[in-house]
Amino acid sequence: MPGALGLLAGLVGTLCCGSAVAAISDTVHPFVAVTYSHDDNLLRRGDGPPVDVAPRGDNLKQVQAGLSFERPIGRQILSGEAKWSKVSFDHYDEFNYDGKDFLAALEWHVANHVEGHLGASYNQTLTPFTDFQQAERNLRVQHREYVDAAWRFHPSWRVRGGVTRDRFSYDLPSQRFNERTELATEGGLDYLAASGSRVGVQLRKLKGSYASRRAVGTLLVDNDYDQNEVKANIYWNYSGITQLQLLGGWVERKHAFLTLRDASGFNARAVVTYAPTGKLRFTGSGWREFGVVESTLVNNSLNNGASLAAVYAASAKVSVNASVRREQRDFSGLSGVVLPDDASDSTRSTTLGLSYQPHRAVTLGASLSRDVRDGSAIIGTGSYRANVVSFNASAQF
Repeated sequence: MPGALGLLAGLVGTLCCGSAVAAISDTVHPFVAVTYSHDDNLLRRGDGPPVDVAPRGDNLKQVQAGLSFERPIGRQILSGEAKWSKVSFDHYDEFNYDGKDFLAALEWHVANHVEGHLGASYNQTLTPFTDFQQAERNLRVQHREYVDAAWRFHPSWRVRGGVTRDRFSYDLPSQRFNERTELATEGGLDYLAASGSRVGVQLRKLKGSYASRRAVGTLLVDNDYDQNEVKANIYWNYSGITQLQLLGGWVERKHAFLTLRDASGFNARAVVTYAPTGKLRFTGSGWREFGVVESTLVNNSLNNGASLAAVYAASAKVSVNASVRREQRDFSGLSGVVLPDDASDSTRSTTLGLSYQPHRAVTLGASLSRDVRDGSAIIGTGSYRANVVSFNASAQF
């Protein structure tokens, strides 16, 4: 811990010098960051008697370096980011890993009424222990490619469409049954009001393809699925301080095998933003959606949740943020062969953070968070409590 805090202090001292944070380029912006955290239940173990003598908590340090860029080319805008992270743990040093994040995106325009986006990203990180509670390092790699286009064929009407492909892979052999490709294709028609509000309809098809079958006892389960959606897509600019976004409608999810897992019904996500003053902003969300679970016995769930976040700019240099979140995941009926009827879990999360900007290019921060889960140990998502405290410093040149 003293070494990590010394690194933080050294970084802060260096970066607060005016010459150290002078802008290198209007287009390319290198950045560095250091985060030191303590997690009192790193492996998300239950509250019962320990199964071994290994400590529940650990300290971890993350050092990041990278660069971001944005380059206008006529009316087109090319942007991207490359970031490398080195994460080390004090006790569980077998989890030490190098993280990588790369992103490239193009915002394109043709004539005055056609526009869209084209991009790709790569992310390598440690798989969270919330559903995967084995004391083994499991790196997850996600590739994403996307393209979308919109044509405003009338001042008040727009038609749009897009395709997104996500690919997930894992380096731990025992978890490779979670490797999959998700291909989403969508199209929509929107009415654009003069007030900035929008109302439309969106059709979407999501196809999930798993690279290998999952062994459940002597049964090999094909987890491929197809999901079809018909949703209303609404943005309501109620006033200068209040906006509402809603994407909701009918969703049908079908599986290639064990059709008892098939489900359909109402899915939606709503987001409300409210900024009563220039210094205070609230964001509330609610959702009911199908989701993927990275577990040993289940691979999807129906999630119902809500969250509330607030940001308060106490001064030009100091801001405070806080959030609460609750989500229940229902696994009942997703596999009528191996799961109990009441298979579900509920997670409550709270966070509190403080940010201080001593210089326009330097940011210091501290945060506290707490996660509480009540779940079923039968399906590997048992109950646990976890508290995390973090300190960070970052600078962009």
